[in-house]
Amino acid sequence: MHKNFILFGALSLLLLVTSCQSHYQVTEVSRTRILVDARYDAKPDAQAMSFIKSYQHVVDSMMCPVVGYTEQYMSAQRPESLLSNLLADILVWGGKYFNERPDFAVYNMGGIRAALAEGKVTYGDVLDVAPFENKICFLTLTGENVLELFGQIAKRGGEGLSHGVELTITSDGQLSSVCLHGKEIDPHATYRVATIDYLAQGNDGMPAFKKASEMVSPQGEKNNARNIIMDYFREQMAQGKKVNSKIEGRVVVNNE
Repeated sequence: MHKNFILFGALSLLLLVTSCQSHYQVTEVSRTRILVDARYDAKPDAQAMSFIKSYQHVVDSMMCPVVGYTEQYMSAQRPESLLSNLLADILVWGGKYFNERPDFAVYNMGGIRAALAEGKVTYGDVLDVAPFENKICFLTLTGENVLELFGQIAKRGGEGLSHGVELTITSDGQLSSVCLHGKEIDPHATYRVATIDYLAQGNDGMPAFKKASEMVSPQGEKNNARNIIMDYFREQMAQGKKVNSKIEGRVVVNNE
């Protein structure tokens, strides 16, 4: 009886193990984006709309206030774009709140999650662009580290870089040349950089940031990158200006 019990247990365990083993293998993974736009408003779900209605005025009161205006449609894409240029420039501008004067700024393309339409810009629009809890951050890199960082940015095909940076990269992601405010990078000098804390930790393919020193990384809510962006828009609006950006050759791909 005891032997039969052991045999039965062994067979049960064998069946359990073999049943958990899959003979299927993943051969391909594909994905696509679904554009969510006004087409879904044509036939709204009555039950869903009824549920949303009680919350809508609260959400609208938070998301709808206007923070500024844009001159043109701005989106983000590599190697350089209107929106990525703008956001990097705003990080440099934001240095004034912390007695910082950065030599340049880096804002990652992956952190820019929406575009800005021409005209009115609301709190909700900025939240769409910068939805993460990233804080503005300032740090010091040696010239050697800066060259390493720009090499990593070249490998990624470009990132958001502030005015004064001029990178030439190859189509296979190699750094050909770099100038900062019209000068070559001095490997022995030090440079003050503005970025977001996520990148300062060496994320998103830019580990050169881990070699930084003299880091200032304020963690208060007002130091959130999207709040800095909104402050910039509000300042421009108060001065009667619309926010704009332009392509300057901050990252140029040399296909030769």
